[in-house]
Amino acid sequence: MLSPNDPKLEKRDPFYRSLVAKQKTSAEIISEARNALRTVGTQRPFTPQEGQRKLFGPASSRTPENRPPSSFSLHASNFESSDSRPISGARLSPLELKPKAPAAPPAEGDPGLSLPKPPVDPVKMRRISSARARLFRAASQGALLPDRTPPAAERKKTVESRDTISMGDSPVKINGIYLTEPKAADHLKSRPLQLTYDGGFREIKEQEVFKGATPLPSHRRSGGDPGNRRPRASSCPNSSDPSRPGARAGPKADLQEEDTEMEVDDVFWNTRIVPILYKLETEEDTEMLCAACTQLHHTLEEGNMLGRKFRRRSGLLKTLYKLVDFGSDPLSLKLAKLILALKVSRKNLLNVCKLIFKISRSEKNDSLIQSDSILESLLEVLRSEDLQTNTEALLYCMGAIKFISGNPGFLNEMISKGAVEILMNLIEQITEIASKCGTCLPNSGHLLVQMTATLRNLVDSPPARSKLLSIGAMTQLCTVMGQYTSDKDVCTNIARIFSKLTSYRDCCIALANYSRCYALFLNLINKYQQKQDLVVRIVFILGNLTAKSNQAREQLFKEEESIPTLLSLFRAFHELDLHPSRPAGDGDEQRKPRKPRALVEDVLIKLTRVLANLAIHPGIGPALATDPQVVGLLLATLEYKSIDDCEELVINTAAAINNLSYYRVKHSVIQDQKLHVAELLVKLLVSDNTDGVLEAVHVFGNLSQDRAVCDFIVRKNLHKFMIALLDATHQDMCFSACGVLLNLTVDRDKHAILREGGGVTKLVDCLRDFGPTDWQLACLVCKTLWNLSDTIANASSCFGDEDTSTLLVLLTSFLDEELALDGSFDQDLKNYHKLHWETEFKPVAQQLLNRIQSHHTFLEPLPIPSS
Repeated sequence: MLSPNDPKLEKRDPFYRSLVAKQKTSAEIISEARNALRTVGTQRPFTPQEGQRKLFGPASSRTPENRPPSSFSLHASNFESSDSRPISGARLSPLELKPKAPAAPPAEGDPGLSLPKPPVDPVKMRRISSARARLFRAASQGALLPDRTPPAAERKKTVESRDTISMGDSPVKINGIYLTEPKAADHLKSRPLQLTYDGGFREIKEQEVFKGATPLPSHRRSGGDPGNRRPRASSCPNSSDPSRPGARAGPKADLQEEDTEMEVDDVFWNTRIVPILYKLETEEDTEMLCAACTQLHHTLEEGNMLGRKFRRRSGLLKTLYKLVDFGSDPLSLKLAKLILALKVSRKNLLNVCKLIFKISRSEKNDSLIQSDSILESLLEVLRSEDLQTNTEALLYCMGAIKFISGNPGFLNEMISKGAVEILMNLIEQITEIASKCGTCLPNSGHLLVQMTATLRNLVDSPPARSKLLSIGAMTQLCTVMGQYTSDKDVCTNIARIFSKLTSYRDCCIALANYSRCYALFLNLINKYQQKQDLVVRIVFILGNLTAKSNQAREQLFKEEESIPTLLSLFRAFHELDLHPSRPAGDGDEQRKPRKPRALVEDVLIKLTRVLANLAIHPGIGPALATDPQVVGLLLATLEYKSIDDCEELVINTAAAINNLSYYRVKHSVIQDQKLHVAELLVKLLVSDNTDGVLEAVHVFGNLSQDRAVCDFIVRKNLHKFMIALLDATHQDMCFSACGVLLNLTVDRDKHAILREGGGVTKLVDCLRDFGPTDWQLACLVCKTLWNLSDTIANASSCFGDEDTSTLLVLLTSFLDEELALDGSFDQDLKNYHKLHWETEFKPVAQQLLNRIQSHHTFLEPLPIPSS
């Protein structure tokens, strides 16, 4: 034990709450549980769900006449057959024709003179005659299915759909009877068989039956890749005729193989497809039609007949188009999926996308869409169709996908099918076209609205966020926002995406590392200052960026006119908050919000958060503290706004003032107006709001380093309030109140009033209750007790006998043990606190113990009183 005359005890420098003496690193600022500078949090702006599903919601900046319609009627007549013709796989060579000058008119004296014509080649004559015959036969057959249903007697003559024919010695099944090949031939001679239903009936000759009975090739039976099939040069059903022009293009063996393939198609078509089409033409029940469509889709897929390279595609599509007029959503979905599988284009692609869009507008159809897996077909349209030629079709396709993405039940399926990558690929195409051409693609803004709205729904899922990070979506979305700055809807949707993503640390860091985003956001604030729904999200994003990175704070602050832009926005909405009767927007687009003041306050809340976060930077904080406009707007907010009016705004404002009051620099506006600030904080300090009281105490902790503020605290009896706060169960509240008392104890004239108010007993209780687990609070209590005992002559007279004995036991035990931490701390934080327990708390505790022991007459130790 040290003697009372030990020279070490002669040092009586008071302990201050160390705020400026030691500049902490950014890592310490982030890791410490309590710090004088703190970031401010706030809630993400709320976006209400639209009541109706439309391409553009009620908040859209687009006028009805400047946007595609969301409601329309669609009938079979809207589809056209010109697009239904299959694509020829043969490329024709240009004709080598040289233009000739027209012959001179005949002389007036010889009017009957005519030029001789060359003789016609007999071979060409035969080809022309053959072609005409085929054309006449095709025209006489009419459409694939007749407009009227044939009589029942005629329908009975039609062969059953499952009739099969086999080669060699295998039996041939005709009308349910198995015959060998010779008997089948005899049977056909005696009884012609009708196999096709195409608006008329014809006999099948013997050689046609056995020639067309070739079994399906392996690629037919397995449903091979349609891309591996050779393109056909003609779409005519009888294109197997060797006299067609394309027959001369290849060797004889290839022609025979292609003819065989077409004949196999004929058998498959007649035996498998035609009966289903007959059902579609004659059936009236919707459920049966849906089942027939499903069966047709599977059968076409089995026969490798989906896609564009299919001879009978035209007639098949005509039949499907007619069924659109049934007006049944389940049937329309089946038809749309089948039509998309047949790879329609141009107007037909647009109309089928409109059909799906129309169905998806009703939420009750979500279950139908999910059961029919139409989502995969829609994503395939986005993946394969050309952007520039099908912009309007992609628009309605994206509109349907947007509606689907609003249902959480579709999110996982959409992400697993590559929706995120497909959308970002389309966005990249749009930006590349705009970069190359110098202008945006016509109607691309409408399409971007749908795509960005869909991404906004998808980013709620963690897998979607990881995909966006992996493909560098942050930079791409910023590029789009820069190119479409004049399109408020696109910018708002991307801001909504960023406001969601920056709530997560990894996404926030990715955006913060894109240095051009800060200038982009400031430009949008200047352009859309009166558009609350956009600027509130941009300011929220800036608040997220500055909350997590010192680099982001510095980059934002260094952008040209950054602080003036933020202050201009602050003043504009401050005026709107003072005069709520004024409109919050301009033009005819202004909507009447249900709570206009709440919307205005939301912008102010986000702005004060940005200012508070910027003030954490050691190079920016002093500059803001000396800016009269910054401090003036914050103080004006406290002057006219009570915590009952808007709790979050007042608390954020107090937090911003606290961060600015941390810097005791020359020309600090906070320090110059410290008494006015203290007056404003009194009403917050005596409120019933715990968070508001805590923020007020934080500010008093910084301001009370000035003697004038200490006198103000005592004059207003606020020191009694601080002592009472030591009883709070909230450790941060005790810590902040103890910091104010520590600064008060620097003035020796105030020691007596602190002891009279029961301050010593409250401090000892705090040390006993929180000391073993909170080295910062324990250290602060010991420093306060050291200052109170500055003029100590007798420990008992200074602290009282009971408190002195309790202190002796507590300090001795704390010096012999380590800091106790529960399992909620990670290992790094445990090591951090244990280090400070050894290096900061124990030296102070040892000094206080030595002082008490040297001024205490030892009696029998008293037990520690129970809490």
